[in-house]
Amino acid sequence: MTTSAIGEQRGSEDAGAKEVRRLDRVIIRFAGDSGDGMQLTGDRFTSETASFGNDLSTLPNFPAEIRAPAGTLPGVSSFQLHFADHDILTPGDAPNVLVAMNPAALKANIGDVPRGAEIIVNTDEFTKRALAKVGYEQSPLDDGSLDGYSVHPVPLGTLTVEALKEFGLSRKDADRSKNMFALGLLSWMYHRPTEGTETFLRQKFAKKPDIAEANVAAFRAGWNFGETTEDFAVSYEVAPAAKAFPPGTYRSISGNLALSYGLIAAARQADLPLFLGSYPITPASDILHELSKHKNFGVRTFQAEDEIAGIGAALGAAFGGSLGVTTTSGPGIALKSETIGLAVSLELPLLVIDIQRGGPSTGLPTKTEQADLLQAMYGRNGEAPVPVIAPATPADCFTAALDAARMALTYRTPVLLLSDGYLANGSEPWRIPETDELPDLRVQFATQPNHTLDDGTETFWPYKRDPETLARPWAIPGTPGLEHRIGGIEKADGSGNISYDPANHDFMVRTRQAKIDGIEVPDLEVDDPEGAAKVLVLGWGSTYGPITAAVRRVRKDGQAVAQAHLRYVNPFPRNLEEVLKRYDKVVIPEMNLGQLASLIRARYLVDAHSYNQVNGMPFKAEQLATALKEAIDHG
Repeated sequence: MTTSAIGEQRGSEDAGAKEVRRLDRVIIRFAGDSGDGMQLTGDRFTSETASFGNDLSTLPNFPAEIRAPAGTLPGVSSFQLHFADHDILTPGDAPNVLVAMNPAALKANIGDVPRGAEIIVNTDEFTKRALAKVGYEQSPLDDGSLDGYSVHPVPLGTLTVEALKEFGLSRKDADRSKNMFALGLLSWMYHRPTEGTETFLRQKFAKKPDIAEANVAAFRAGWNFGETTEDFAVSYEVAPAAKAFPPGTYRSISGNLALSYGLIAAARQADLPLFLGSYPITPASDILHELSKHKNFGVRTFQAEDEIAGIGAALGAAFGGSLGVTTTSGPGIALKSETIGLAVSLELPLLVIDIQRGGPSTGLPTKTEQADLLQAMYGRNGEAPVPVIAPATPADCFTAALDAARMALTYRTPVLLLSDGYLANGSEPWRIPETDELPDLRVQFATQPNHTLDDGTETFWPYKRDPETLARPWAIPGTPGLEHRIGGIEKADGSGNISYDPANHDFMVRTRQAKIDGIEVPDLEVDDPEGAAKVLVLGWGSTYGPITAAVRRVRKDGQAVAQAHLRYVNPFPRNLEEVLKRYDKVVIPEMNLGQLASLIRARYLVDAHSYNQVNGMPFKAEQLATALKEAIDHG
């Protein structure tokens, strides 16, 4: 355990009991083959940690290949969890505890583990063949290379098989429960609740009660092993983060789940059916999976044959009076671009959700990136402006979905929501809102003619506009007397008839742009406690956690730095220019090569300084803190 994570010690009243140490925070990483159940193990530990009341942040890390060869470096799957008795913002820079299920897991992760940390190693997998597969000439357990760590060799497979003898399982089937043994051991080490995991296992394997009880038995065996073995002489307590949260009911939630719930809430608040037209793509597919479970809330999901069909169906549903949604990642946005442009021309509400991942092309399917910003802004033919909104944390995805729906419904426009793999798969505590806290999103459909022709005939003009929002009326097809024409070819102002008139086209292009520019968004808030900072760090999207953690470190060291974070990328907040020009230097960290920085420079003629990373992983707080200190020192 690293010194920074160790808090006060307390002895036990019973001299024979093991020592218990109290910590303020811990970072644990589970790592193994993609078939070892590391994500399930991490999810269960996270759920119990959330129920205990700690603040937490997680970082699942999946192999890019669907099934990489067992025991290889490309096949390593990991799950990192940072939990604390106070407010935290990131999954942590370096694990205090690494659980390595095989040599590949150890080799892939040891570079992130600081000296003095604890490493729990599944010795059953450290065979000559497994070691050679990842380039170990001899076992790191024997060659002294791990002498700087607190290593706990545990034959997880052997112990699990022994614990499950009474169930009559084959050795192979029994060995599959070793992740539950590891979970039990870690649950003992950190005094995690156990009832929830046992209930979960019995529900998950309800149709196979013998397997359910075997997993429960493995979980209990891991707990008992920690309690009785001499190798683990100390257990740890991390108190609930009682002061970190406002009063309310909380649960752990991932970004994709929060988005799903936000979409359902938006549809309910708008009193509209929700229609999702989607094609499965990593890391967005979980939204399709989740929404398909909620038909009771008027949700219809359509798994289309391709990306183009998915958005086409969603736009058709919007034409028919539904809240239309399509979900995808960067490659899918490229395929959907023409239909997004059609939605701009039709001026219909449509939510386009992009869970960004590494590119270009199919790139890094399971890794995170922020490189779709310029595609969201400009990736369509012609002048086709759309609002762009970016949530900052997994829980914030819920609110962002409601906000995107507000924009789409109020201004009759497609809206692009930019999440990413880090937010989508990561988890944090979320306060479940009361229904009266949710915005009223109800819309008024057109029900009667809105224009009188020269001969006195009353008719419906689909492109007459609200003078404040510039939104056109939304008429449900089949409404008597409201028959109207829409399509992709340019419309005449007002009537919606096909028009090739140059002056009309110029007017319509400028009007659509003015509608987006006029969207009401809150002013940008700046965190500058002393008002003396000369450097502003500006972020957007999922960089919020690492940036805020870095800013805290810089201020703790006595240096002044201001922070602002953009939720609205198009249109920008009205006061953004004034904020930018208040500071001598603006630093913009992004998980791309400087896309927001390019927009800021072009729009405001501010010499923004990019700090970029495109390695498929989120920023580390210490890394950003170092960059900010350099910016301040050389300001």
